[in-house]
Amino acid sequence: MTAQDVERPAVAKWLVETGALLHGHFHLTSGRHSDTFIQCSQLLQYPPYAASVGEALAERFAGFGITAVVGPAMGGIILAHETARALGVRALYAEKENGEMVFRRGFVLNPGEMCLVVEDAVTTGGSVKKVMAAIERAGGRVAGVGAMVDRSEGQADFGVAFRALVTVKASAWEPAECPLCQAGVPVTYPKAAVS
Repeated sequence: MTAQDVERPAVAKWLVETGALLHGHFHLTSGRHSDTFIQCSQLLQYPPYAASVGEALAERFAGFGITAVVGPAMGGIILAHETARALGVRALYAEKENGEMVFRRGFVLNPGEMCLVVEDAVTTGGSVKKVMAAIERAGGRVAGVGAMVDRSEGQADFGVAFRALVTVKASAWEPAECPLCQAGVPVTYPKAAVS
């Protein structure tokens, strides 16, 4: 598989094949509720798919002068690694600490270092914006944002180039306005631990 093989229909097909595309009543990280959830880790657990997705994102940001790819822990770690591998640059990740994303584990950026932020799925863009802030605090610059899946229906705006491999239309509501809650459909927390 090469980056040329990874077009929108391929990624959409892989999301279905791997069980990553779920339908039901979900509580999202943003706090909103949705009838659709994309568990990207189900796709990224397969190294050939993960490598192809990383290559496809790298291809979309070739020529941007990127020297580091940064993802949020946890969802962006594998994607950052595979995209960085394809670009031939470093892969870093930021972790949550006191409501912010920060660099730990000795990760540092050179002053003005050009970074690409990658995320598995973008809905509101909150995690991406926190990673962007961490990069800026560390002295780096954000050249662009890449995602495997755009759930924002093109509404996400990061002030830099944003490219996603596939767009998934999914309804999302504030909990008080959620028709699934009003219908009594039990809510699922898809990122909760399974015992």
